[in-house]
Amino acid sequence: MVSVGIEAMNVYGGTAYLDVMELAKYRNLDSARFENLLMKEKSVALPYEDPITYGVNAAKPIIDSLSQEEKDRIELVITCTESGIDFGKSISTYIREYLGLSRNCRAFEIKQACYSGTAGFQMAVNFILSQTSPGAKALVVATDISRFLVAEGGDALTEDWSFAEPSSGAGAVAILVGENPAVFQIDVGANGYYGYEVMDTCRAVPDCEAGNADLSLLSYLDCCEQAFKEYSTRVTDVDYRNTFQYLSFHTPFGGMVKGAHRTMMRKICKAKPKEIEEDFQRRVLPGMTYCQRVGNIMGATIFMSLAGTIDNGDFTKPKRIGCFSYGSGCCSEFYSGVVTAKAQEVQKKFRISQNLDERYKLTMEEYEKLLAGSGAVKFGTRNTKLDLELIPNAIKSCRGKGRLFLTEIKEFHREYEWL
Repeated sequence: MVSVGIEAMNVYGGTAYLDVMELAKYRNLDSARFENLLMKEKSVALPYEDPITYGVNAAKPIIDSLSQEEKDRIELVITCTESGIDFGKSISTYIREYLGLSRNCRAFEIKQACYSGTAGFQMAVNFILSQTSPGAKALVVATDISRFLVAEGGDALTEDWSFAEPSSGAGAVAILVGENPAVFQIDVGANGYYGYEVMDTCRAVPDCEAGNADLSLLSYLDCCEQAFKEYSTRVTDVDYRNTFQYLSFHTPFGGMVKGAHRTMMRKICKAKPKEIEEDFQRRVLPGMTYCQRVGNIMGATIFMSLAGTIDNGDFTKPKRIGCFSYGSGCCSEFYSGVVTAKAQEVQKKFRISQNLDERYKLTMEEYEKLLAGSGAVKFGTRNTKLDLELIPNAIKSCRGKGRLFLTEIKEFHREYEWL
C-alpha cells in the first residue's frame, strides 16, 4: 500500500483582525464568562474578501512552491465550505482558475457544516489510495467566512450571539494530498465515525446562522466520545492518554475543546483535575495557537488546529496526532497520523504565524462600519462594485503581496484582481 497524507498545508487568516477582549469590553460582556472562551483575536472578512479569495490566498503559496510537472499532477480540487456563493456553481471552479491549475482536473464542492474539511480530506486520501492514477495529487481547500448577520430566531433556535460574535472567524486552509506525506502521514484505516440528526446549529438562510448553544455543546461532547470509541474498535490497543502524543480538535472556541478533553480524560482515563490540566497544556494547547487568533472557520478549523500542532509541537522524534472533527447536524470523525521533524521544515516556508502577525488591526469604529455594510456582497448579489478603500489602511497593509481580492460582481459573476 502506498503512503498517503498531507504534502503541504497553509493557513490564511485574511487581511484584518479584531482583538476579542476589546470587543468583549465594547459589548459589555461578562468578562469572567468570556475568558472561558480562550480566544484572543478573530479574523474579520472585509467586503472584498470572500470564500474564494480566502481559498486562493491559502493555496497559492503551496502551488507556487511546485514545479509545473507537480502542478499538472493535481487531478482533484475539492472545496469545502458552508459559505457558498451559489446554489449550483461550485467555488472550486474559481479557485482552480485563479491558481492556474490544469483543466484536466475534477473540481467540486462539499457542504457538511464544520465536518466538510475532513470529508474532503478523506475523499482525497482515498482517491490517492485507489491508485487509479498513480502519482496524482489532490488539492483540498476548506474556506469559510462569518460576516455576522444574525437570523431572526424563534424560541428554540436562538443563540447567545453576544458570545458567538467573538469566536466567529474567517479564513481558509489549503491542503495538498499525495503519496509523499512529509507533513502528516495518515494512519490508513484508523477512522472512527459517528453522527445522527440533531438541530444544534444551521444556516437556514444563506447569510445567517441560528442555533442552540447548549445542544451544540452536548452533541460535540457526545460525538467526541463515540467517534473515539469507534476508532478504538478498528485499531488495536488504543489508549487515549498514551497512543497520541498530541491531539488536534475542531475548535469553535478554545473553552469547548478544553471541556471535551476534560470529559474524555475523566471518562476514559479516570484522570484527576491536575493530571487533566497538565495533559491539556502538553498535548492540546499547541493546536489551539492559530485557532485562538483566527476564530472558528468551520470546515477548516480542524486543519488550522493540526497546523498549529505541527508548528508548535516537538517532533524531534516521530509522533502521532489524534484528530477529532465535528460538524453540526451532525457528523464527526476521529482519525490519526504521524508527524516527523521534516514536517516543520516543510511548513516553515509558509510563515503562518508571521502572516497572522502582519494582519491589520481594526478599531472598534472600523469594525462597526464593516458590520453596517456587511450585506454588500450577501448571497445572491447580482451587480456591485467593491470599494477597496472602505478601510484605507487595511488594503494599504497588503498591497504588493500578490493577494487576490474581489472587485466586482457583474450579472452574478465574480471578478477578482491581484494586488
